[in-house]
Amino acid sequence: MRTSAKTKDRPDTAEVTASLSEVDCGEVAGDMRTRAQYSADASNYRRLPVAVVFPRTRQQVIDTVAVCRRLGVAITCRGAGTSTSGQAVGEGVVLDFSRSYHRVLELDPQARTARVEPGIVLDDLQRAADDHGLRFGPDPSTHSRCTLGGMIGNNACGSHSLAWGRTAENVLELEVLTYRGTVLTVGEMSAAEIDAAVAEGGERGKLIAELHGLARDHLALLRTELGRFPRQVSGYPLEQLLPERRFNLARALVGTEGTCAVVLSAKLRLVPTPPVRALVVLGFDDAWAAADAVPALLEQHPIALEGLDRALTDLVTRPDGRAAIATLPPGQAWLFAELGGEASDLPARAQALAAAAAGCTGAEIITDTERMTRLWRVREDGAGLATRLPDGSEAWPGWEDAAVPPAALGAYLREFTALLDRHGLRGAVYGHFGEGCLHVRIDFDFDTEQGVGVFRRFVGEAADLVTAHGGSPSGEHGDGQARSALLARVYRPEVLTLFRRFKDAWDPDNGLNPGMVVRPLAVDADLRVDPRRRPLPLTTVLPFHADGGDFAKATRRCVGVGKCRTTAHRGDVMCPSYRVTRDEKDSTRGRARILYEMTQGDVITDGWRSAEVRDALDLCLSCKGCSADCPVGVDVAAYKSEFLHHHYRWRVRPASHYSMGWLPLLSRVAAKLPGPVNRLTHSRLAPLVKRLGGIAAERDIPRFAATTFVDWFRARRPGGPGERGPVLLWVDSFNNHFSPEVLRAGVAVLEHAGYEVRVPDGTQCCGLTWITTGQLGIARRLATRAVAALRPSVEDGVPVVGLEPSCVAALRTDVPDLLATPAARQVAAATTTLAELLVHRTEGWVPPRLAARSLSQTHCHQHATSGFDADRILLERLGVANTVLDSGCCGLAGNFGFERGHYDVSVAAGEQVLLPAVRAAPLDTVVLADGFSCRTQIAHGSERVAAHLAQLIASALPDRPTELPFTEPPRTEKPDTEIPTTERPAT
Repeated sequence: MRTSAKTKDRPDTAEVTASLSEVDCGEVAGDMRTRAQYSADASNYRRLPVAVVFPRTRQQVIDTVAVCRRLGVAITCRGAGTSTSGQAVGEGVVLDFSRSYHRVLELDPQARTARVEPGIVLDDLQRAADDHGLRFGPDPSTHSRCTLGGMIGNNACGSHSLAWGRTAENVLELEVLTYRGTVLTVGEMSAAEIDAAVAEGGERGKLIAELHGLARDHLALLRTELGRFPRQVSGYPLEQLLPERRFNLARALVGTEGTCAVVLSAKLRLVPTPPVRALVVLGFDDAWAAADAVPALLEQHPIALEGLDRALTDLVTRPDGRAAIATLPPGQAWLFAELGGEASDLPARAQALAAAAAGCTGAEIITDTERMTRLWRVREDGAGLATRLPDGSEAWPGWEDAAVPPAALGAYLREFTALLDRHGLRGAVYGHFGEGCLHVRIDFDFDTEQGVGVFRRFVGEAADLVTAHGGSPSGEHGDGQARSALLARVYRPEVLTLFRRFKDAWDPDNGLNPGMVVRPLAVDADLRVDPRRRPLPLTTVLPFHADGGDFAKATRRCVGVGKCRTTAHRGDVMCPSYRVTRDEKDSTRGRARILYEMTQGDVITDGWRSAEVRDALDLCLSCKGCSADCPVGVDVAAYKSEFLHHHYRWRVRPASHYSMGWLPLLSRVAAKLPGPVNRLTHSRLAPLVKRLGGIAAERDIPRFAATTFVDWFRARRPGGPGERGPVLLWVDSFNNHFSPEVLRAGVAVLEHAGYEVRVPDGTQCCGLTWITTGQLGIARRLATRAVAALRPSVEDGVPVVGLEPSCVAALRTDVPDLLATPAARQVAAATTTLAELLVHRTEGWVPPRLAARSLSQTHCHQHATSGFDADRILLERLGVANTVLDSGCCGLAGNFGFERGHYDVSVAAGEQVLLPAVRAAPLDTVVLADGFSCRTQIAHGSERVAAHLAQLIASALPDRPTELPFTEPPRTEKPDTEIPTTERPAT
């Protein structure tokens, strides 16, 4: 194993950033945190850039290239950084187009074309085109974050390339910039146009003459060696220079991985969206049988034909994903065959396709859009799911993307499986079976020199194997550092010579992404996990069981697929702050990367005391969305708690850690004199109180209730016989002290359902606020007390019901992780939400009927742990017409939105979906939000008051009649169980 050769006498970061800043190149970053975050993509490689530039305009791109050329610094262009082959990392300047250089410049529905800047995310283009019934054909699984510039660089394909081809077939023109500063627009050219360009001379004429001569002199070689089947992506697509391809320089640049020119803009072909789709899911005994069935199925003309095996579906953890795969036809592998067309034709076509599936163990035709979406999501999450095997072993790219002609797929897959077995390796297989392209993540051992040697030998033998089957080491992800050095095993020397000539014609200075495709870096150089590097000896409080207690291994769960960089709301929560700032440091990936660099100690050198890590974690809301939405289960909320615990150990903490971190204890004190405390926090001294507490000046401090729920409950008599037996109601600090009416409504509902309601002895707390602020020692003591108080009842089979989703999540996940005891796990298993108890454990209970409409905000912690399915079922049984918002986190997230310096991001997160939807909701629509933080954010950002599900149910109970104020004017006082919908609260 070796490292890549370093550039001699390369200017240092200070000189480069100063030179770039002297000219208007956009935002220039040379700080260690940013450089560390851009040192890796979704591959196995790690290369620290000298600086990162974020251009906003075309001229800033041109100026950046000019400065780098003058300094002799290489440039690596980058979109979302989801490349699995290492072509999005480099030691020079990284040019990130995704943050600001991402406009749709022109969209012509009649011509079915669009012109875009390279940083635009594919889904953003799709939304713009969808207004006209159009779409861009290629759709990689990373469509929610991948950029068109990255797709052009890698010649991306996606699931529907059967219908609409690769990116190359959908690019009409490119406006590009060479390293030497020449700007030119390229596309297809006739012989007359070629002659005219050559005669005109200049840099453009010279370039076209050289490339035309290359093609003219090697026609037979280009026709026989390249472009043999659709997924032959490895190397440069020089077949596009053939006269029958109309000497298309734009398409010849697609797939060159940023090594030849910088894309300034692209003119793209759009295609009509099929009016109706149907998904035929076919089961097979194994992936080999599924591969064998492909040729016959292709004759049915599906628009997509994807495969996955049991090894991948076993890795699905999301509740909606598990529900989706539970209904798959019997088998150990499946093909997803999608048909598109007119509704009248699809049933017969779907039946014919199912009948053509030789060896099929079962088939199902699906037309329900929601169910199709859930199944496609399992397939799209494959790149992340496959990075961990069922036993927790790490799996890596490196042989991620090979393709063979579809007719050879079954034979290739059998031999490939045998090759894995010979090397003692494992991996989950999935991919574009319809085009012979397989994806697999393999459990290479990069922690040892021996394991790296196995990796090196394996990829060499795999290259020989795929070549023997007429295939290509890359089928859509490009060669990058992972496969460029293998091209000598795939192509004849004459072809490699043509690749070098093509690169040198465009980039004679080798200034653009050096080491990729030609003159390649070694496949085992610059590995992100290097056995020669000794990580810092870091001891953690949290156990990180899934990663063997290894914090470095936990942080490198992030393999860079970048799902956290999604800006559109598609039922995901992560990552709220990234959706506001679009800054890599505020993504789950960016935070995981900087934490991993901290564990290594050579780039971020201060360990737990690192200011760079502290700043990267500052805008993490601890929403826990990443723990569920990240396909690999990266849990930055846990990493943040661990870091803050060590970072501030024996040091003065931020004021908010004392005011809001200790809120449950302070609330007990305030509850003794709620009136005076409320008058103080809403008096002229309120600004001083907020400043001392580290609270944002823009926030109103919530008012303490006149009577806590606990005081009310212990003074009351039971409201029913409790024939179903006891239930333990968890009294969370938020509702107990600020909104006891929620807990009182919960008692009414539980007693109506036949339960005897009890509360834990003493005053208990799950420790959530101490966990989120990284005060894990105190949190552990509080959690231990809580478990001790709950355990006797739990051992008797009594369920624990919580009404505050964040506390329910803490009892289910945080507390057992923090304590790692059988008692904590027992309590976690007994803890349930109100909806789960009533839907799944209360047989025979008939809920009251309520003809109402509601709008629901799902708490982010509930999304991460239990989901909304039980709530949805319960609302249907109530007769409520409910709409669940695709809003993600509300933005307040406990202490986050109250902390000074976070207000703008907090409100911006709420304004993306939640607050506008609440303001637009009719007055007769109940706004439901079980989380105290969600209700507070809604109150602060609108004229509406949100209710808890328990309050909604209680309002319909026959023995507690309460009219809902759907159309009434706001009142100043309301009964405890009323559902307020128009009045702004006093908070």
